[in-house]
Amino acid sequence: MKVVMKFGGTSVGSAERIAQVAEIVRNQTNKGNRVVVVLSAMSGVTNTLLGALKDAANGNMGKLLQTRDELLKKHLDVINTLVKNGTAREQLAATTTGALDRFEDLCSSIYVLGEITPRATDAVGSLGERLIVPITAQAFNDCGIKSQWVGANELILTDDNFVAASPLMQETREQTRAKLLPVLDAGAVVVTTGFIGATKKGIITTLGRGGRDYTATIIGAAIDANEVQIWTDVNGVMTTDPRIVPEAITLSEISYGEAAELSYFGAKVIHPKTILPVAEKNTPIRILNSFEPTHPGTLIVREPRSNGSPIRGITAIRNVSLVTVEGRGMQGVPGMAARVFSSVARENISVLMFSQSSSEQNICLVIESQGVLRAVRELEHEFTPEIIAQNIERVWAQDKIAIIAVVGSAIKTTPGIAARVFGALAEQSINVIAIAQGSSEYNLSLVVDESDADNAVRAIHRSIVKR
Repeated sequence: MKVVMKFGGTSVGSAERIAQVAEIVRNQTNKGNRVVVVLSAMSGVTNTLLGALKDAANGNMGKLLQTRDELLKKHLDVINTLVKNGTAREQLAATTTGALDRFEDLCSSIYVLGEITPRATDAVGSLGERLIVPITAQAFNDCGIKSQWVGANELILTDDNFVAASPLMQETREQTRAKLLPVLDAGAVVVTTGFIGATKKGIITTLGRGGRDYTATIIGAAIDANEVQIWTDVNGVMTTDPRIVPEAITLSEISYGEAAELSYFGAKVIHPKTILPVAEKNTPIRILNSFEPTHPGTLIVREPRSNGSPIRGITAIRNVSLVTVEGRGMQGVPGMAARVFSSVARENISVLMFSQSSSEQNICLVIESQGVLRAVRELEHEFTPEIIAQNIERVWAQDKIAIIAVVGSAIKTTPGIAARVFGALAEQSINVIAIAQGSSEYNLSLVVDESDADNAVRAIHRSIVKR
């Protein structure tokens, strides 16, 4: 059985944590599984690197040497603690020092130019992974786990869209199989970098938000893995945020569609794009906790078993606003919705939720609050003739709202779910501002006042979720 195991930053945040990862990996190899390990940078390292790059562009080089020294010490501590082979320890110390020297040189160049290019961002943002992977592979070898490290820039071929590159899947499959299958067939564990790819010219790119998990599923699909495991610091996917609802529980199984819906609406599960490569092959994804490795976590599959509840989870998105275009003159006029969406698209604003009254007298969009002023300005410009003619009365925004998303594939087959949701909110005197339900019926989305968000989540969870 081939297993891809991705470990996040907290899972490799120290020598002690990496030693725990080694035992988790050993458990898989002892079962006879062929294993690929995908690693994030050590916790906090990527933010530190990008922060130093930004400081350099802003003309502040004062912290650069301190940052470099702190990162060097952080990685040397791991090397000195975990790497027993003296020659390997010296080589890793030298390559780590050299890599951070080049980072310093790049920051110095950015300081002179006063500008950060996307290509430079990827070169620096990927450094944390490129530092920790060879160290971890050697640590594995020194504790008896035969391992070989390979940079994901040798595996994942991408387009030239730096900072948010997209993989070229067929070429990636060919490269990945050619590089990894011989190593796995030889009985070694492959250790590779999350988040990273490379263009056809060999220039390093990064895969954007969710890129580390995405790396794991891209590789999993390429080698036809039997399972992809995402090791993090929580016990899988929960019915809701336990900080809001203490009785929230871990879901044993959810579907690909449910996981994507929960992620889109704010749950820290797995980025929707991460699911695509393995969903096509019906490869399971398992969310596990490296701090509690015996917990069964959550299995993401095409057809999950029922947990006895019509919904799987409830999430809340805050820091959003409701933008409304309204007017009696909109009724029956073709293309109004298209013009609304085109207007916000011109400002590169993503629409999180959309609702239109059946009378066609208003169109509502929920967007991130930071884009409200630009959205209203652009919509007013787009509909200036209609506003002058009083066919559109106003374009306005309501701030301090929240989206509550109720997610579950059983919503489409269970009568009365909406009634129970609205009944639970009514009992708490919570007003619903807007409603939307997708045609897939995986998701019922409600807009409420931000001050009511936590109470809304608690009310719905306690009314519907089986415990």
